[in-house]
Amino acid sequence: MSANPRRAASRTRTTKETEVSVDIDLDGTNGRVEASTGLPFFDHMLDQLGRHGGFDLVVRARGDLHVDGHHTVEDVGIVVGEAFAEALGDKAGVRRFASGLFPLDEALVEVALDLSGRPHVAYDVPFGEVLALGDPPFNPEMAEHFVSSFATNAGITLHVTKRAGRNTHHVVEATFKGLARCLRDAVRVEGAGVPSTKGTL
Repeated sequence: MSANPRRAASRTRTTKETEVSVDIDLDGTNGRVEASTGLPFFDHMLDQLGRHGGFDLVVRARGDLHVDGHHTVEDVGIVVGEAFAEALGDKAGVRRFASGLFPLDEALVEVALDLSGRPHVAYDVPFGEVLALGDPPFNPEMAEHFVSSFATNAGITLHVTKRAGRNTHHVVEATFKGLARCLRDAVRVEGAGVPSTKGTL
């Protein structure tokens, strides 16, 4: 039986650069999201993560945006990943694996993941020209940093590959939506036991 049947968690992180708090409920009200990071485009992507992931997510962050958004994006990724891992508990009964191709207009992104407990990220999402998004600006290269920080701290093996796309906004959004949908599938409870020959993940 799972040690955390409700599959919810809260985590915080405070450094000299940022203050981050995260609440996540994998079995919440099907995608209620509140995101406030000081980076509107990043908030929009976090909304996609929770909404299409089907879990409730509250993210509040204050960071040194006068430097740039790097520390804020990284630390949010760390804390969301930690909260996600805690909420999953012992992973009893979950599907574990998920993958798919996710389009947004001309953009197409492939995502495959395994809730393996062994963090590994292969991220191949190049941009022809890096265009900052939103005001204050979100550097689209930070999408990789968020995804990597999240997956590493959540204990996920993750592959993300751009198959097509010219519009920076579309490519980044397809990435977050694809990650969200795969997480939604992978955490779905289908059985009772831990899906591993080792007996643990």
